[in-house]
Amino acid sequence: MDPTTDNAGPSESPGTARDSLEALRAEIAKAVVGQDPAVTGLVVALLCRGHVLLEGVPGVAKTLLVRALASALELDTKRVQFTPDLMPSDVTGSLVYDARTAEFSFQPGPVFTNLLLADEINRTPPKTQSSLLEAMEERQVTVDGTPRLLPEPFLVAATQNPVEYEGTYPLPEAQLDRFLLKLTIPLPSRQDEIDVLTRHAEGFNPRDLKAAGVRPVAGPADLEAARAAVAKTTVSPEITAYVVDICRATRESPSLALGVSPRGATALLATARAWAWLTDRDYVIPDDVKALALPTLRHRVQLRPEAEMEGVTADSVINAILAHVPVPR
Repeated sequence: MDPTTDNAGPSESPGTARDSLEALRAEIAKAVVGQDPAVTGLVVALLCRGHVLLEGVPGVAKTLLVRALASALELDTKRVQFTPDLMPSDVTGSLVYDARTAEFSFQPGPVFTNLLLADEINRTPPKTQSSLLEAMEERQVTVDGTPRLLPEPFLVAATQNPVEYEGTYPLPEAQLDRFLLKLTIPLPSRQDEIDVLTRHAEGFNPRDLKAAGVRPVAGPADLEAARAAVAKTTVSPEITAYVVDICRATRESPSLALGVSPRGATALLATARAWAWLTDRDYVIPDDVKALALPTLRHRVQLRPEAEMEGVTADSVINAILAHVPVPR
């Protein structure tokens, strides 16, 4: 049987898939300046079939980043602006009555896409926020008792503003735990900001990515091959124990009211395997775990009020734990 026509398996080799995913950074850089860590985080989430919470002040290219990623991966993307009056059916879809046939037909909502940008997710009430839970966890939407599968791959990239809390509905811990990664999008450096303004002065239009030269450099076949390769990445018992020790240490930290659950430990192991594969290794080392600890765990812990008043942050607590937990040799 010709492997290039066999639909049962990936059409790309793991090496080719890695090269294609590495090329994403250069391609997205044509539209987004200086956000390599966020690009890598989104690729890791795709490899792990997870979802991402993007946190940053307005105007740091969170929306542009997701759109550029979708263009470079040749994936379908939709954007939903979350507002206080948004209804669950506005996200998932609903049954619509057709007078010509006297029957109800399902009208898919924007969640039926590959990359869903949930813009300012904390501005909509919990009822609408929870409409994404089934889609994120089960990769399906149930309307009128009928489950409908979502496309593959499927990733929710939700954004929230960290500095403005008036009129918002903070995500509960149970929903935060559904996100594989929480990526912080920082303000650009001085030189990066100069580059951004220079591009705009030269006619760059963020709404026209084709004119910016962004082209597909990878696709679903590459992701499928990459996921198969990541699943074969070796994890030694010592690395597994290291991940467990880190997560257990968060539960014993005096600065935290809530530590990382076993789901969080599983997530850290998965993201470390994906990062190891992306760095061209077929085994996980402690540095892989350390590299993904902050984005994987920072939203799964809850600070005690007294620690928060003293200026302690989730990142500082996790960094202190990483410094004290013995590293396997």
